[in-house]
Amino acid sequence: MPDPVATLIYDGDCGICGRWVAYWKLLTGDRIAYRPYQQAAADFPAISLDAFRHSIQLIEPDGTIYSGAAATFRVLRRAPGKGAWWWLYAHVPGFAPIAEWAYTFFARRRGLLNVLTRWLWGTTLEPPRYDLVRWLFLRGLGLVYLCAFASLSVQVLGLVGSGGILPLDAFLPAVRQNFGEGGWVLVPTLFWIDASDTALVVGTYVGIALALAVTFGVFVVPALAGAFVLYLSYCYAGQQFMSYQWDGLLLEAGFLAMFLPAGSRIVIWLYRLFLFRYLFMAGAAKLVSGDATWRSLTALSYHFETQPLPTPLAWYVAHLPAGALEFATAATLAVEVVLIFLVFTPRRPRMLAAWAVIVFQSLIILTGNYNFFNLLTILLTLFLFDDAALRRVLPSRLIARVTAATSQAGRGATRFAVLLALIVVPVGANRIGQLLLRHDLPLTDVVTRLVTPLMIVNGYGLFANMTTARPEIIVEGSADGTTWHAYDFRYKPGATARAPTWNIPHQPRLDWQMWFAALGDPREESWFVSFAERLLENKPDVVALLANNPFPDRPPQFVRATLYDYRFTDASTRATTGAWWVRRQEDEVLPPVSLADFARARGQ
Repeated sequence: MPDPVATLIYDGDCGICGRWVAYWKLLTGDRIAYRPYQQAAADFPAISLDAFRHSIQLIEPDGTIYSGAAATFRVLRRAPGKGAWWWLYAHVPGFAPIAEWAYTFFARRRGLLNVLTRWLWGTTLEPPRYDLVRWLFLRGLGLVYLCAFASLSVQVLGLVGSGGILPLDAFLPAVRQNFGEGGWVLVPTLFWIDASDTALVVGTYVGIALALAVTFGVFVVPALAGAFVLYLSYCYAGQQFMSYQWDGLLLEAGFLAMFLPAGSRIVIWLYRLFLFRYLFMAGAAKLVSGDATWRSLTALSYHFETQPLPTPLAWYVAHLPAGALEFATAATLAVEVVLIFLVFTPRRPRMLAAWAVIVFQSLIILTGNYNFFNLLTILLTLFLFDDAALRRVLPSRLIARVTAATSQAGRGATRFAVLLALIVVPVGANRIGQLLLRHDLPLTDVVTRLVTPLMIVNGYGLFANMTTARPEIIVEGSADGTTWHAYDFRYKPGATARAPTWNIPHQPRLDWQMWFAALGDPREESWFVSFAERLLENKPDVVALLANNPFPDRPPQFVRATLYDYRFTDASTRATTGAWWVRRQEDEVLPPVSLADFARARGQ
């Protein structure tokens, strides 16, 4: 004999009531019987016709009757993943009276409810599915991993190889010396096992293979786990060269992805929280920094000229009228600080937030080279859509194949996702607290310290303080101390006539570090001093990171570095000379040095 089910009685003559009941039927299946009161009222004489007309009535199998908002949440209690609503109603002070007031308000204004339903959810109410979202995101994430590992493969030896700028085989022993045998806990990297050049290069190829496995759907979960562990290993092995916010963003996205194929919708929500935290922190950091250019809406009047690696289009955008750039600055803050809250709203406004982020990130891609950063951000907006939205643009064959291969999440996957949420949600909230309050939130600091080395919940806030000038370091070598030849970098500005270029999704890490070095004293940067020494040694892996080597046959005898102030040319100068930049020499930041100088500094 089947178990008794609850009965929901509603107004069968109410169109919007019928729409919501049809939606609930899809959510609850046969766990609830749905009947219009016009047919069922006689079976429940204890409930008056006036009560039926004014609100829905839920009769539990034991005879308990709930009405209004309480009945709504009791219905959702029987829908997978919706039980939290009844818990809020039953346990959170103030929630129940507010919910009942809202129910009564809309019950008396059903036309308004109908309009709002269409605005917020669309013309068709149906339980959201995320099979296509998961499938597309995982393939896209595989491609991002592919870009990251491929980009690293062509520069890892020059950066941290045995003949590189910051040799890994010297860094790890220093960690062990300072922190003892437990140093691997603070620096969790597979390269403790083998820090050789062969391991560094082969590791990138393994990462490429893992990325391809994710992209083509082969052993997806093991491949995701392997890619995460390997990329985390490179983030520590790369030292300053692998400490960028997009590296943390990829690790965080990749960590959550390991739990995505199991099918729990909790992971979908964790991605939404992740996207919200990342973009909200990016905007909030600009406001709490006290930077005058963000508060006066002039930040983008400087940004396109002073950003690390502008694209050719940046020159044109930098010359837009001041009013247009002020509007763009305000729009940036609006997307990151205001519109991003739509992540927590129903379907249609949530998708509006997604499109705002997509347009915003696309404009960044057009004007600045930020490797896979913006591409990954756009990929994360998939979680603000659902399968119904994606079905409009995807081929029917793909939809059928993905749907047929998808299984629903079991209880084990859901419970594991709950445990995951108990870690990443409070730590994520603490990251926001650290930014806004400058201290840890209560009860979160211990967990935050434990997970920080794994880089699975990170802080964000790029360009919190806008640079208003563009210092550039020009590095030169000389064979005699009299005639000097510049080392040209592949992507950062050098010769004034050379146009900005494109390098997305590649991340030229030395070029980026040169931008940071120019903002301070490069002599205080150990990597920069080491870079100068490697040039004097003509180390092949290091000079391979550059666009040219003025000394292909024998090393230079001296190297020096000079600081210049760079500016975009104006339209008339560019038209007459073809130059993209105008520069003015500032200071000598590294006087001519030789290998003998380095030897003396070490006391050799």
